[in-house]
Amino acid sequence: MTNPFQDERTAAARLPDDDVVALLLDQHARIRELFAITRRARGASRQRAFDELRALLAVHEAAEELIVRPVAKRTAGPEEADARNAEEREASEVLRKLEGMDVRGPDFEEVLAEFERAVGEHAEHEEREEFPAIVTHLMPDRRQAMGARLRRAEHLAPPHPHPSVAGSPAAVALTGPFAAMVDKARDAIGR
Repeated sequence: MTNPFQDERTAAARLPDDDVVALLLDQHARIRELFAITRRARGASRQRAFDELRALLAVHEAAEELIVRPVAKRTAGPEEADARNAEEREASEVLRKLEGMDVRGPDFEEVLAEFERAVGEHAEHEEREEFPAIVTHLMPDRRQAMGARLRRAEHLAPPHPHPSVAGSPAAVALTGPFAAMVDKARDAIGR
């Protein structure tokens, strides 16, 4: 089966402004970019890229959990929604493992590659199953209302981590590991 959202940004541009699917497709594209940047970077630059990736993933995961999955259960089916939730739980476990690692450590690249594969497969499932069902079954105004909820949480994923935090695993831990960032995003979206 072909992926109707193969080029995320092109597909997003065809949807109305602030459409939740367009916003999520843009996030998928940015997540893929951040994985590539993190892989190529070294030292403090790698830490900054990884921190930005974590923040975006926190907002993205919360948005999918609170905004997309309830609708996907009705449009794509409960099995589809449950499978995506299970993938997110598994990916969160790998991310927690990454958070405890030094980005300069020998195992970081291997675990990051595992995490990137899991996140990529998850995004492909969403783009192939969930998103087309949502576009087909929901009117644009409903998808835009969902997008507005997502926008409320996007400010929690800064384009760049605060300079005092970036590159310092201890500071990142104090300002919030992934689970804390997801909780903040959930609160911003509205549980």
